Amino acid sequence: MAEPSSSAGHRGRLRKRFERTGFTGFAEHEVVELLLTLCIPRRDVKEPAKALLRRFGSLKSILEARPVELREVQGIGQVAPVALRIIREAANLYLQQIAEEGVMLNSTDRLEKFWRSRLGELKHEVFEVAYLNRRYQLLKDGVERLEEGTIDRAYVYPRKVMEAALRRSSSVIVLAHNHPSGRARPSEEDRVLTDALIQAAEPLQIQILDHIIVAGAIGAVFL
Repeated sequence: MAEPSSSAGHRGRLRKRFERTGFTGFAEHEVVELLLTLCIPRRDVKEPAKALLRRFGSLKSILEARPVELREVQGIGQVAPVALRIIREAANLYLQQIAEEGVMLNSTDRLEKFWRSRLGELKHEVFEVAYLNRRYQLLKDGVERLEEGTIDRAYVYPRKVMEAALRRSSSVIVLAHNHPSGRARPSEEDRVLTDALIQAAEPLQIQILDHIIVAGAIGAVFL
C-alpha cells in the first residue's frame, strides 16, 4: 500500500527542516515524529508521536521506556520500540566515545563523575576497567567491559584484566563495577577481588589506581 501523499509530503518537509537547521525550532512531538518516520514506513506517525508524549511525558522518558510499554501505545507496532532502543544506545555510545577522548582521571571527583555517567543507570551488574597512561590520561579505546553479569554479581578474573592492560601498554588502571541494588557498601567478594588484582598487577609494574563501586546515579564508593 502506497504512503498517502499528504503524509509523505509532511515527512519530507520534516526531513528538509532537519537537514537545514537540525532540531532547532522543532516542537518535541515533531522530534518524536521524525524518529518514528525512520522505523514506521508508509504511515502517518503524527498521532502515534503525540500519543507517546501523552503516555510518557518527554522524549527522554520515551527512549527510556521498555519495549513492552511502548507497544501498548496505539500505532507503534512491534518494530518501532526496537528501533527507538537502537537510536538511544547509539546516542549513548557516541556520547561515551566523545567523553573518553583525552579524559584525565586524576582526581576522585573526575573518577566518580566518569563512572557514574557510565554505570549509574544500569539495571544489571557489570565490571569495567579504564586503562590509563602514566599521566592518568585515558588511552584510546581505553575502557573495556570485561564482564556483564546478573543483577547480583559479575565474575572477573585477574589474568583477564592484566592481559588487557598489557595489550594496551597501560601502566595505570582503574577498576569499576556497579551495585544495581543501590547499596554502595563493598562486599567481602569485592575486597577479595581487589586484593587479587593488586597482587596480579604488582609484578607487572601496573598501578591499580582505584576500584570504584557505583550505586545508582547518585552514589559511589572507593575501595
